[in-house]
Amino acid sequence: MADAVTAGGGHVVSLEDAEGLIWAAPRDPDSLERVVEDNRQLAWVQLPFAGIEQFAHLVDDDRRWTCAKGVYAGPVAELALSLALAGMRGVGHYARQQSWGRPIGANLLGANVTILGGGGITESLIRLLVPFDCRVTVVRNRVQEMEGVDEVLEPDRYIDALAGADLVVVALALTADTVGMLSRNEFEVMEDHAWIVNVARGRHIVTDDLVWALTDGVIGGAALDVTDPEPLPDDHPLWSLPNCIITPHVGNTPDMAVPLLSERIAANVRRFGSGADLLGPIHVELGY
Repeated sequence: MADAVTAGGGHVVSLEDAEGLIWAAPRDPDSLERVVEDNRQLAWVQLPFAGIEQFAHLVDDDRRWTCAKGVYAGPVAELALSLALAGMRGVGHYARQQSWGRPIGANLLGANVTILGGGGITESLIRLLVPFDCRVTVVRNRVQEMEGVDEVLEPDRYIDALAGADLVVVALALTADTVGMLSRNEFEVMEDHAWIVNVARGRHIVTDDLVWALTDGVIGGAALDVTDPEPLPDDHPLWSLPNCIITPHVGNTPDMAVPLLSERIAANVRRFGSGADLLGPIHVELGY
């Protein structure tokens, strides 16, 4: 991070002399709260993750706040596609077997895909889906035409987007409105062969209801890079369900994240110094 600040034309200085703050402790909102309270001169704070739910209560209009929105979109979209293929084509099922079994699986080719969220991950995933000739529906806050998308729906119609989908990808910010948005009611609307892929936050899904839906065959399966709780306890029933694939929040790994975040920090330091608009601004009214 220090190298990135320098690359952007900035100088790493003591906190009391700083105009901008690059925050490197993604799970320590209490310390950040103390820092901004004690250093009113800070005009800009850069957070290291795209998801800011732990810091949302600190974001105000007194200074400029930015996050890593869009920074990790490519790697996360790549994992979403990997999980979708692994689930729909039965790779997760076969990986658990110890003998030759019967053929299972469904095509992603030509499938109906619903993506919840319209940010950078979704934009990257849409590009990756082009060769699969899917019919893509996106649910997002700001309804606007998107290249490669057949239909864009407003948030209050997300239930409509679940019906008929072969694949549902969760790729949106966690806010008060999206906590628990996928529960028993939503799973009952989905197709019994549909897979859900969650690369956003675990709390978007009511975990107990997901266990019920998977156990009773209400939906086809779930591939989760995030869970609630997280980390998922070793004895949790999701681990043993044959139609559930779990990865340990590895949408981007440190090897992927360091160069990507460094590039964003350098760019924003450069923009901050010149008075230009910053990348990844956090909108106080939206909470992300």
